[in-house]
Amino acid sequence: MKRAVVLMNLGSPDSTEVKDVKCYLDEFLMDERVIDKPWLMRALLVKGIIVPFRAPKSAEAYKSIWTDQGSPLIVISEQLGKALDKEVEEPVTIAMRYGNPSPKAAYDELVQQNPDLEEVILVPMYPHYAMSSYETAVEYAKEQYKKGGYAFKLTTIKPYYDNADYLEALAESMRPYLDKEYDQILFSYHGVPERHIYKGDITGQHCLKVPNCCDVPSKAHEYCYRHQCWQTSKMVTEMLGIPKEKWGFSFQSRLGRDPWLQPYTAMRFEQLPKEGVKKLLVVCPAFVSDCLETLEEIAVEGKEIFMHNGGESFEMIPCLNVHPLWVSTMAKWIKEYATGSKEMVLS
Repeated sequence: MKRAVVLMNLGSPDSTEVKDVKCYLDEFLMDERVIDKPWLMRALLVKGIIVPFRAPKSAEAYKSIWTDQGSPLIVISEQLGKALDKEVEEPVTIAMRYGNPSPKAAYDELVQQNPDLEEVILVPMYPHYAMSSYETAVEYAKEQYKKGGYAFKLTTIKPYYDNADYLEALAESMRPYLDKEYDQILFSYHGVPERHIYKGDITGQHCLKVPNCCDVPSKAHEYCYRHQCWQTSKMVTEMLGIPKEKWGFSFQSRLGRDPWLQPYTAMRFEQLPKEGVKKLLVVCPAFVSDCLETLEEIAVEGKEIFMHNGGESFEMIPCLNVHPLWVSTMAKWIKEYATGSKEMVLS
């Protein structure tokens, strides 16, 4: 069977120019799965308030991390695609949820290379299920697939937050940093509004309602971002032998005044030195590729907050990026699927 692979990540502005950042933020924040308000309210909020004020600041932030090759997230995604391409028989390309290249551009490229293409395997670059990340990426890829009327079949890799091979790759990427002296390792995940967790609870009575809900078995966990982030943290620390008192769990990138998942990462950076945590490691497993949220928000702003409040050392562990075990993990999923395994695909 003639197959191909699309790695789908979040996206990035085309440049650090304010106009390009505005365009990117507008597309991103007008997504109804990101800001789930009625269209008119969302448009007034995004186009009238958030984007005009945020774009110049975001443009400066992007400038601070931009490389000669372009956006780190795009560059790393391309490097990952090339590395995976060497490990599998199927041709590999990349697509973004926002900005370029779009899923349509990826599909068209693959069909042009192989007009007889029979199936595309979509690999979302999101380990955890959230309506504002994994879900919106997959639904957008499906939407462009249907609009394009393509003859090939579209198959999607499911969230892999608790997959043993993914966890091993994450653990190995972290291991070298654990040889250094540290007081705590903080797992910082991209935040989401609490209402997204309630919306995703298919039982309607579990998430954020039951004491220790993330540890109490429930069908809701299949779509619960908080539970899945918690499981990744718990399982990888067990693999690495990190004792409970030496790791923490928080959420970054809050937007707006509504309650988001807590504790907030920025707040923990202020509090930890006062709690005796002077030497801090930070890892961001919600992202598999380093991007603005890791390279600038954590590595620069986060470090500044932590050190200003009495911290002595701060180090961010890079994302999986093109770690050999991460590449081999994805290659394994694709090879196993090609031999008939359905374990890693959405049912």
